[in-house]
Formats: sequence, structure tokens, C-alpha cells
Amino acid sequence: MRKWTLVLFLSLFIVMAGCSEQTDSSPIDDKVKIGVMLSDVGLGDQSFSDSAFYGLEHARDELGILFDYRELADVGDYQTGLTQLIEEGNDLIIGLGYMIEEDLKKAAEEYPDQQFVIVDSVIDLPNVTSVTFKEHEGSFLIGAIAGMKTESDIVGFVGGEDTPLIRKFLNGYKQGVAATNPDATVLDQFAGDFGDDQLGEEIAAELIEEGADYIYPSAGFTGVGVINQAQEKGIYSFGVDSDQYYLGEDTVVTSMMKNIDVAMYTLATELVENGELTSEHLELGLSDDGVGLAPIRVLSLTSEEENQLNELTDDINSNEITVNE
Repeated sequence: MRKWTLVLFLSLFIVMAGCSEQTDSSPIDDKVKIGVMLSDVGLGDQSFSDSAFYGLEHARDELGILFDYRELADVGDYQTGLTQLIEEGNDLIIGLGYMIEEDLKKAAEEYPDQQFVIVDSVIDLPNVTSVTFKEHEGSFLIGAIAGMKTESDIVGFVGGEDTPLIRKFLNGYKQGVAATNPDATVLDQFAGDFGDDQLGEEIAAELIEEGADYIYPSAGFTGVGVINQAQEKGIYSFGVDSDQYYLGEDTVVTSMMKNIDVAMYTLATELVENGELTSEHLELGLSDDGVGLAPIRVLSLTSEEENQLNELTDDINSNEITVNE
């Protein structure tokens, strides 16, 4: 009798253990999995990669997705990182930045059943969703503020590399300055590097020497150097992509928010709800919260200036003003 009791006990134990294993693994297997290949500088850029990471964290906490990421510094090249994320079995692979375009296109052609997203570029393949932003619209508002507040009538711009994308920031900025101060001059320089804060400081020092009292960088970590130099020299600056006020609490007036976190959350929501992405190209601007301004700090706008900024924003949203790319 004891023998049969022991056998029955062991049998029940094995069945329960099997059920327990199935229960433990099933929820994870059912979750949507997203893999992201971060941009060149990676986490800690206080900009592009960090914003995307925050958006995926939000999706994890609110939607229950799982996500993993790769940094260029760890994997050596984009192709290796993308391949690792594909082999992990992620439902969606996201590539950040136009510099990943060539490698992501090759991966998408090699794995036609895998869903991909590229941010800040456009790839015309059926399994790739392209996400771009109307950076020129947000940059217009930055320029409008610089034009209103400059005392020297000279403002500056620092770009990471001279590419069509960074030109969108510059062109919007120039148009915004002209909208509020036709007499102001915009000085611009391109660093040729997104990851050199020391170079950013040197370029900012040159622009300040030429009379610029507001500088707008669109230069990744190089832009952090611009903000540092602006704070040291006692002039004003602007952040980009994410709210960079904490990098220079005496100098950063506001930041042009390219809400990559909003894009990440939007993509994750569609994937969770529909099981796939249906959009070929998602372009986000002022009217859909794709770009915008962080809170204005350090200085105050007069009521007249606030009204003018609000009117300009409304005119862009209603297409009364077309911002040039």
C-alpha cells in the first residue's frame, strides 16, 4: 500500500511540475517582443537612443511587451546587432538613425517574414515601416524664440554632420528666426561628428566670439559640448530630441522634442493590438505630438511673445505656414 501511495504521489508531483513549467513559460512566450538597434552613440546620449529607450520602457510597463537592445560599441557593427536581435525571435526589429539604413535594408531583404522599423529614414520594402519626423516644424519654433529674444541679432546653429536630415533642423530654425526677427543673422557650422563634446565646445566658442547669444545644436553628444560652452560663457542655448534642460540649467531655454518615445509607444501599441504593423510610412509632426517644445525655462516670454508663439504654432498646424525642409 505504501508503495502505491508513493507512486501516486510521485506521479502527481510530476504532473504538477509540468503544469507549473507550462504556466511559468506561457506568459513570456505570449508577450510581444521588440528588439532595437540603438543609434551610433547609444545609451547615455541624452538624445536619440535615450528617448527611444524610454518609449519602450513605457510600452513594457503599460502594454506588457518585452524588449531587448544592442549598442554599436558592444556588437561592432549594425549588421551583427540586427542579426542577433533577429535570432532572438523578436516580433519587431527597430533600427534607430539613418546610418543604419543600408544594413537594415539588407537584413529586411534576407528575412522577408521579419517585421522591421527604421527611424529617421525611409526604406521602400513591404516588411519595413519607416518613421520620420517633421523636425523642421519644431525647429521653426526654436528659431522663433531665438529671434524674439536675441539682443545681438546674431544666433547660431551647430549640426553634427551636413546631411539632408540635419539640414531640416537648420532650415526650420532659420525660417523661425526670420518670422520673428527679419534683421537677425543665423551663423551655422557642422562638426562632422555626433559624438565629440569637446569639438562641440570649440565650435560654440567660435560662434559666441562672432556674437551669437543663442545657439541651437542638432549634433548628438557633440551638442552636449555646445550646451556646456554656452553655460560657461553665459549665453543661451537649446536642447534637441529630448528635454536637455538638466544639462545646462542656466542656459537651456527649451528643447526641440523629437518624440521618439511617442513613436516607439505608438508602434508597440499597434503591434500588441493587431499583431503586425500596417503603416508603410509614419510621419509625425507638431499636429500629432511627434515634435514640440519642452517647457520654457531660464527666461520668460512676455504675454505678447507667448501669443505670437501660439499663433505661429496654430498656423503651422492649420497649414497657414508651410515650414521648409
